[in-house]
Amino acid sequence: MPPAVVLVTGVSRWLGGALAAELARDPAVERVIGVDTVPPSADLLRSLGRTEFVRADIRNPLIGKVISTAAVDTVVHMNISSTPAGSGGRGPMKELNVIGTMQLLAACQRAPSVRRLVLKSTSAVYGASPRDPAVFTETMQARRVPAGGFAKDSLDIEGYVRSFSRRRPDVGVAALRFTNFIGPRIDSVLTGFLRMPVVPTALGYDARVQLLHEADALGVLTRATTGDFTGTVNVGGTGTLLLSQVIRRLGRLQLPVPSPALGSLGRLTRRFGFVDYSPEQMRFLNFGRVVDTTVLRTEFGYTPRYTTEAALADYAQTVSPVVPPDLIGELAAGVEEVVSRAGSVAASVGSTVHGRLRPAPAAPGLRAVRDA
Repeated sequence: MPPAVVLVTGVSRWLGGALAAELARDPAVERVIGVDTVPPSADLLRSLGRTEFVRADIRNPLIGKVISTAAVDTVVHMNISSTPAGSGGRGPMKELNVIGTMQLLAACQRAPSVRRLVLKSTSAVYGASPRDPAVFTETMQARRVPAGGFAKDSLDIEGYVRSFSRRRPDVGVAALRFTNFIGPRIDSVLTGFLRMPVVPTALGYDARVQLLHEADALGVLTRATTGDFTGTVNVGGTGTLLLSQVIRRLGRLQLPVPSPALGSLGRLTRRFGFVDYSPEQMRFLNFGRVVDTTVLRTEFGYTPRYTTEAALADYAQTVSPVVPPDLIGELAAGVEEVVSRAGSVAASVGSTVHGRLRPAPAAPGLRAVRDA
């Protein structure tokens, strides 16, 4: 049975607004209410159609009045911030993510009209570490639990949603763990990182990257809102790419630096507002993350139209290359050859120097001082 009244949080962002607009075009949905702390842009507002925009803060208990007055039966929670820069700092970000979710769930718990809750979560809850499995399934947990940032907030949010589900077993709950979004209209930390002319990466690492096209993200959210799937599902495109391949296909230059220097560089980019890349995202650059999408295809009933490779290719059309990708391949091969030769020379010189610096054997009948 399709929902009658849907409330979408975070409607002033592109994906939230696109979902509200999609639902507003569905004649089976009687009413769509969009909630956010700031009004949508003029272009986004025009695309919302019959969506009713309510300027409200989910951290305020008044959100409960919006839900009860409109007799909302389906809530889609998308107002979750992934970067401190977009929220005014780490403190406000955590308050919006965690406290805001708690207030929203409390309002849903008190509203007898609510019958369905959809949570836009993230695959970042699995963390990123050298001990990770090749592929994460929905039943797996992080080998290294995220200690802070967006991933830690998302773990806390999922915990609160599970508690809500126990208190309101009559409400169907769907938690969608998305991989990184990409597409012409996506403006995220990852796309900002990949738009840099010179992209720093961790020396000695080449992370596997799994992407999801914006059109597939919208399709999954729409199906989750209007369908009856309950439970947790990983959402990502088919296939993976190495980070070096992603950088090369976008016509960017890769700059491998030692991991400690990469951390310092990340702090500098955050400080000067270039790219807001946190320590958790730095670990993602080192180790990557891939999720299994069997449940998405077999139980949820959705097969992404774009593979990871196709999603990147569509995004690449909106990015002007710094250097042609074929030339980057030649440059990379040349750099690898130079590095290889330099390594061989360094090893040879090191062996010679080591031999010269080795202490001479002690004269017969004398004891070496270092043996004393």
